[in-house]
Order: sequence, then structure tokens, then C-alpha cells
Amino acid sequence: MANLREAQKQMTRRLLLDAGLDLFIAQGYGATTIDDIAKAAGTTRVTFYAYFPSRSELMKALIDERLNETLKRVGSPAHGSTAQDLVTTVTDGSYRAIREWVEGRADNWHLIHPLIRIGREAAVIDPELGNLVERWMEEAIGDIEDGLTQAGRLEPHQRHFRGVLAMAQLDFVAQNWASAGVEEWKIDRTGMLDELAASWTKLLSQP
Repeated sequence: MANLREAQKQMTRRLLLDAGLDLFIAQGYGATTIDDIAKAAGTTRVTFYAYFPSRSELMKALIDERLNETLKRVGSPAHGSTAQDLVTTVTDGSYRAIREWVEGRADNWHLIHPLIRIGREAAVIDPELGNLVERWMEEAIGDIEDGLTQAGRLEPHQRHFRGVLAMAQLDFVAQNWASAGVEEWKIDRTGMLDELAASWTKLLSQP
């Protein structure tokens, strides 16, 4: 019985997260109320508060859980979360390894893009969310720094900022590829990934 109750709790929590994500994407974070989310999840406002103290806490959970789940990031005492595949890729440093990693991320852009977009929108509306997405980006930058450190590549003072530059490139391309793509950027998906991987390879290897 206890296991059944716990499973039901997890199901309700997931329904609330799913409903919140769908509504934030469809109508925007600012236009979505707690009552909207509860109704879409087939439950009540009271039940919502039993799982999340506020709309902003649900938004945090979407970034901390859904985004990290999509990108296979796990908890890390060093910097919040880590993606070991990114650390390993940067440690390797070869074009082939980076190209493979970049393509893997690109395959998930359709899942990542909405979360990043609504996370940034939410941070503007709810001050307590602050730099919600940027803090998460900093964790990914930490992975790049860790990979460079493990490889003994670049000078210590360069490693973190090279991670900043690499993630800035990836973030801009990921957020704009669907709307720009071949027509505006004059490059197809394969060419875009080739260029992005080549840029990362140079950025994360050359002094």
C-alpha cells in the first residue's frame, strides 16, 4: 500500500510538471496561473501546493530535472550538476569526439530549446528565479573546464573562459537554428554541425 501511495504521488507530481511545461510553452510563463496548471493536470490548486510552493518552484524543477534528464546530467558536489560525457569529450579534445557530442546534443534541441526559452522568460518575470538558465549554463561551463583540466590543456586561467565562449556558441546556435537554418545562415544541418565542432576543437585546444 505504501508503495502504491508513493507511485501515485510521483504520478501526480509528473502530471503537474508535464502540464506546467505544456502550458508555459503554449501560452507563456507569465500568462499561466497555478489554477491553469492544476486544471490541466486534472487536480486542484490545493494539490498543486502540496507538491510545489509556487509556480517558480515548478519552473526550477523543470530546469533541474527535465533539462538535466534530457542532457543526462547528474548531481555533482563540485558544481551542481555534471554531464560526464561532456567532460570526457573535452578531455579527448579531438574533432571526431566533439563532432559526435555536438550532433548528439543537436538531436535533442527540440526538447532543450523550449525549456531554455521559458526558463529565461520566467527569470524576467519572477525575480526569485534570477539567472535560472545562466546558472545552469555555468554548470556546463564547469564541465568543460574540468575536461580541459584533466587533459592538462591550456593555461589554468584560460580554461573557464574558453568554456564560456564554447557554451555561448552552442547556446546561440541551438536557440536560433530552427528559425534561421539554411535560408538565413546559408548552411545545412550537417555543415552547421561540422563548423560548430571545428570551432569548439580550435577553441578548446589552441593557446
